[in-house]
Amino acid sequence: MHKAARVLHEEHLTISAVLQALQHLARMAQDPRVKADFKAFHAIIHYIDAFPERLHHPKEDQVLFARLWERSVEARPLVDKLKAEHVEGARLVRDLEGAVRKYEEIWPRGAQDFAAAVKAYADFHWRHMSCEEQELLPLAERVLGEEDWAAIEQAFAQNDDPIADLRGQDFEQLYTRILSLAPAPIGLGEPWKRA
Repeated sequence: MHKAARVLHEEHLTISAVLQALQHLARMAQDPRVKADFKAFHAIIHYIDAFPERLHHPKEDQVLFARLWERSVEARPLVDKLKAEHVEGARLVRDLEGAVRKYEEIWPRGAQDFAAAVKAYADFHWRHMSCEEQELLPLAERVLGEEDWAAIEQAFAQNDDPIADLRGQDFEQLYTRILSLAPAPIGLGEPWKRA
């Protein structure tokens, strides 16, 4: 596996971990005896918006997908489908933001609706990442040449657009904040208070 493909695979693992944390907390919040810490939900959704939607997907669209679309007629329908899913995923993040705001306003009601929005986003995103892992990356490994991979890796390494500045320290700080807000077993935060 080429370095750029490994980078995407590792980013998919990170996104999956965050989605699992969000789903777990949404399930915990359905217990009417506890009050969810909405700061944890907001931090996780902000991470989902900032990392996959503003850094990971644009990198795929503008670098890997563009190169693959150019090199392979066979890849074009799949690339077009995945790019359309990136647009749909961004819309679903807006739905998540609205769902958590509504849940916070009407708490203690709304936990099931919020959990349903979380599940819809997570299921969508896992299907999307699975398609990239099982179909797109193997196709890219087969179709792209070494000079293509070198160009992709260089573009990934020089990902110095304004969004990429979020990558290092800001994402580490945001991830640390999520861990400090989320209760065990997800994070190190205080247990949610009894309602």
